[in-house]
Amino acid sequence: MLDDNLKSQLQAYLEKVTQPFEIVASLDDGAKSKELHGLLTDIVGLTDKITLKLDGQDARRPSFALNRPGEETGVVFAGLPMGHEFTSLVLALLQVGGHPPKASAEVVEQIKGLEGELNFETYFSLSCQNCPDVVQALNLMAILNPNVHHVAIDGALFQDEVKAREIMSVPSVYLNGEPFDQGRMSLEQILAKVDTGAAEREAAKLNDKDTFDTLMIGGGPAGAAAAVYAARKGIRTGVAAERFGGQVLDTLGIENLISVPHTEGPKLAAALEEHVKEYEVDIMNLQRAVKLLPGQPGEEHEVRFESGASLRAKTLVLGTGARWREMGVPGEAEYRNKGVAYCPHCDGPLFKGKRVAVIGGGNSGVEAAIDLAGIVGHVTLIEFMDEMRADAVLQKKLRSLPNVEIILGARTTEVNGDGKRVNGLTYEERASGEIRHVELEGIFVQIGLVPNTEWLQDSPIELSERGEIVVDAHGMTSVPGIFAAGDVTTVPYKQIVIAMGEGSKAALGAFDYLIRQ
Repeated sequence: MLDDNLKSQLQAYLEKVTQPFEIVASLDDGAKSKELHGLLTDIVGLTDKITLKLDGQDARRPSFALNRPGEETGVVFAGLPMGHEFTSLVLALLQVGGHPPKASAEVVEQIKGLEGELNFETYFSLSCQNCPDVVQALNLMAILNPNVHHVAIDGALFQDEVKAREIMSVPSVYLNGEPFDQGRMSLEQILAKVDTGAAEREAAKLNDKDTFDTLMIGGGPAGAAAAVYAARKGIRTGVAAERFGGQVLDTLGIENLISVPHTEGPKLAAALEEHVKEYEVDIMNLQRAVKLLPGQPGEEHEVRFESGASLRAKTLVLGTGARWREMGVPGEAEYRNKGVAYCPHCDGPLFKGKRVAVIGGGNSGVEAAIDLAGIVGHVTLIEFMDEMRADAVLQKKLRSLPNVEIILGARTTEVNGDGKRVNGLTYEERASGEIRHVELEGIFVQIGLVPNTEWLQDSPIELSERGEIVVDAHGMTSVPGIFAAGDVTTVPYKQIVIAMGEGSKAALGAFDYLIRQ
């Protein structure tokens, strides 16, 4: 099942296992069970600390549990955890085998203190880059707390369950049989939902913090770069972010970050955070900014957060980034995660063999249509303009695919559904005004970005007509001492490498401002 190179790498990891445990597999005569048997046989052949038992009684087949002698850890994989989930498998093997997690001591104690039975089920797809964070977080919770159990389920393999629960977006998490949440979640976010007092305790801690010299609002490439540059100046630096990594976490392939031929969004986000942690930077996650209270020149500024926390700083770097633009048509909100999706890599496998539409003819839209064409039955790409804006090489590839239809000069007017899920889309031919209908089961929206500046609408920060923060050559906004960087600003070309450069520049600008006060 595993090639020699992968076996060699895995064997090196498994040397960190200190406690013996067993893999208990539940298999049948199917092809996937045979593949899983091969995978598990390869794993136990690499270490004498793990044994394989084939007498599992789990109703889901193929599946396997990781159990210590005489103790169920509560960690179960239903399916073959390959693709993006192979890392989740490796981490689970190490952690069940006694290797300490990277989570902070405070988080570990918070997990151990959870009370009540918490039975989680996570539906994932092997191509979903958002799923591993959720799977790994819940696995760790199960390993550390006997009250927590977690089953990670390959949605593409257990289609009957997906259909019965009407799951149309991954990761989809259930708790004690009821829907818990959908989409990417960090360990801290999950804990905040199940530990109801966590947010209040964290807000109280933040309110007691001293004034920062420079505080970054947002933890994407711009905020991370700004934090590194500010911290290297030896000043008191903090990062308050709704989620560290920002929109990079939702990006799959990255091939234009200079000197890095290829990486993936979650991997880059982890590297950014690791780099920032090399310095004395106070990272505060799960903090969504809701109000800016700027001070007079030379005075400190205050930022208030949804959690109830408030932070103060002599200078600020605003890097709240942007989010996917929505169509804003009837039915879109109603059928979000019920056929309307924004991540083709994550949710595409759930639409295997079905008819879907992609809205948008830019690079992201055309790339999504190409990827989906290899999974779904048919793709209809709908573009508002009379021509696609994607690179010529992408357009050529798209037009070569036999199961793709391209509709240009069309305005999407409504998402149609039966009350439970999407069953079609209505659009207007812009040239003729004729209304047409397309029957389909899924719609993937890829029409650009919206800056996250709603929280600044009542502030003196100057915004452009598109809602972007206006900055000067040094990254300073219209308010002295407040800088901005990245996709949230008027700087053209929303690219990771540009956001990093702008974040660095804004931090240098903030430092220069500080020393001149």
